[in-house]
Amino acid sequence: MGDNYLKAYKEIIEILNFVPKESVDKIPQTMIDTFKAKMDENYDFKVDINKSFEEQELLDETKAIFANIFRDYWATPYQKERIKAKEKYDKQKIEEEKKAKYNTDIFNKGKVEKETINNQKEQEINNLPIEIKKERFYQKIIKFFKKIFYVEGE
Repeated sequence: MGDNYLKAYKEIIEILNFVPKESVDKIPQTMIDTFKAKMDENYDFKVDINKSFEEQELLDETKAIFANIFRDYWATPYQKERIKAKEKYDKQKIEEEKKAKYNTDIFNKGKVEKETINNQKEQEINNLPIEIKKERFYQKIIKFFKKIFYVEGE
């Protein structure tokens, strides 16, 4: 687990000390216990009570964890619906950007073109005249004796 997550757990525990008890009680105790058990005890973080939550200098991981806590435990049904809609929209945007960046149609088009070229080459090969090599009479006799006496060659 990344070192930043251990520090983020410390930040979360420190911030939860300033959150009303009824809000903290909505978070599963097992989650809080996990934060306490895994937090970096040596990380020095203090909440500045003169600043709002948005003004606190928090790690990105801390913000992400609090966003999940808010969505899962503190948000109203309307807020949850709006958050999920926003997440869905963001995922669609990311997928569209991936499609634009890594245009898969190009790969499929290349595959189709390659198959077409291979088919054309096969047809050309099949249309080529076949050279028939005639064996002379004495070559047939030599080959016959070699087979009989198991002589390798030719």
